[in-house]
Amino acid sequence: MVFGVRRRGRTSGVSAADTREGAGVDDTMTPMRDTRQGLLPIMGTNTGATRSIRASDDDELEGEDRTQQDVDTPLGTVNGMPTDLLGREYETFPAPQPRHEHGPARVIAMCNQKGGVGKTTSSINIAGALSQYGRRVLIVDFDPQGAATVGLGINANTVDNTVYTALFDPSVDPHDIIQHTDFKNLDVMPANIDLSAAEVQLVTEVGREQILASVLRKVRDEYDLIIIDCQPSLGLLTVNALTAADGVMIPVAAEFFALRGVALLMQSIEKVQSRINPSLEIDGVLGTMYTRTLHSEEVLQRIYEAFGDKVFHTVISRSIKLPDATVAAAPITIYAPNHKTAQEYREVAREMVARGVVA
Repeated sequence: MVFGVRRRGRTSGVSAADTREGAGVDDTMTPMRDTRQGLLPIMGTNTGATRSIRASDDDELEGEDRTQQDVDTPLGTVNGMPTDLLGREYETFPAPQPRHEHGPARVIAMCNQKGGVGKTTSSINIAGALSQYGRRVLIVDFDPQGAATVGLGINANTVDNTVYTALFDPSVDPHDIIQHTDFKNLDVMPANIDLSAAEVQLVTEVGREQILASVLRKVRDEYDLIIIDCQPSLGLLTVNALTAADGVMIPVAAEFFALRGVALLMQSIEKVQSRINPSLEIDGVLGTMYTRTLHSEEVLQRIYEAFGDKVFHTVISRSIKLPDATVAAAPITIYAPNHKTAQEYREVAREMVARGVVA
C-alpha cells in the first residue's frame, strides 16, 4: 500500500512495504489526480485559479462565525450537481429522532497510530452531538494522558477507580468506575497516568487481549454507543481496544505525515481481524484539521482513493474554537452550538446514524 502526495512534480509517499502489508490499497503509486483538469474536482472547482493555496487570516476569522446555512451549502458543482470536498454528490442527513430505550451499544475504537490527529477531540464532540440526539454514549478513556477525561470536566486524579482498575481488579464493578458528566446522556470511564503501566502488566495476564472486552460486556446494554479513545500507539492497549470493538473509526488529519499512521494502523486491524476479532469493521474515516490549502486537498484525495465511501462526507475544519471548548471542558456542540465546527460534528453524527453505525 502506498499513500502519497504530489508536490511540485514529485511524488513523496509512505509505502506499506516499509511496514510490510497494506490496507487494501493499490501497491503501486498512482499519480495524484490533477484537480485543474477536472478529473476529480475537489470542492467542485474546475480551475486551479479558483483555489487559493492558503486561506488568509481574514478568511480564517470569517469562517469562525459562519451560519448553519454556510455549512449545509454544497461546496461546488459537477455537471450541475452539488458536490462535497471530494467531488462526490453532496448529501445531507436528517436529524435522527431521540431514542427512548437504550442498548445494546455498538463499540467503536477511535484509532490512529499518529498522534495529534483529533482522536480525543472527535471522540468528545461526536459523543456530545449524539447525546444531544438522544443517544446514551460512554467514552472509555484508554489513553494514559487522560485527555478525554479532562476534556469532559473530570479530574481523574481525585477519583478512586479508573479504567486501569477495571482491567486488573475483576472484583470492581465497572458501574462504580463510570463517571457521569455534566451533560445529559454522556458518561466517561476515566483514565490517568496509572494506565501507562498497563502495557507491561498485560504481558503476563491470561487472555490479555480480551480484558477490556470483558469489562465493557457488563455495561454495553445500557448505552447506544461506546467510544474507546485509544492512545497513539499500537501496543497491547490498542489491541485490547480493537478486540473489544465492533468497528473502528479512523480520524486522519489533512496532512502528509498522518497517512503513515493509517498505514501502520491498518496492519494491526488486519491482524486482529484474522486472529482475534474477525467481525471487526472499518466504520468510517474522518478527515480532520482541514485547511483550504492544496496540500490538504491532495491528502483528502489520497484518503478517498484508499478508503472510498468509508470516508465521511463531512470534513472537520481546523478551528481556534476547539481549544476553547477543551478549556471549557465541554463538547463544542454544547459550548458553541452555532459554530461551524460544531455543525460539522453534528453532521458526522447524523451520518453515523444514517449509515447504521449507531442505532
